[in-house]
Amino acid sequence: MHKSRLGAIVIDCETDDLDEDATFWSGVLGGTPERSSDPQFANYVGLKESPAGPHVLLQKVDHPSRVHIDIESDDIDAEADRLEALGAKRVARIKRWWVMEAPSGHRFCIVPPQRDDFQTGANEWP
Repeated sequence: MHKSRLGAIVIDCETDDLDEDATFWSGVLGGTPERSSDPQFANYVGLKESPAGPHVLLQKVDHPSRVHIDIESDDIDAEADRLEALGAKRVARIKRWWVMEAPSGHRFCIVPPQRDDFQTGANEWP
């Protein structure tokens, strides 16, 4: 048994100024741009918002700008297996998560739980 759910909407920004992009998207979606002090997250800005909705995260990238989703799971490999059975493909293991590709070609990630209410708010899979 493992659990998973939509964890984040990630706005990939091919940009030289992620803070400028965060200001724009916070104006569009609401929320306050929030940076981590941890240097390993220097390419990310979160939008602090209602805890009930998915997390919105901006990510500085080297590929063309796009949007992808993160699925949070308490067993990343089991979730990757489940999604492969549905037709997804594993693309790459990066740090603590899997980059996956849907049959439609859309990329998405499977990441560890990100929000405190994960255990009570996630789907449970056999």
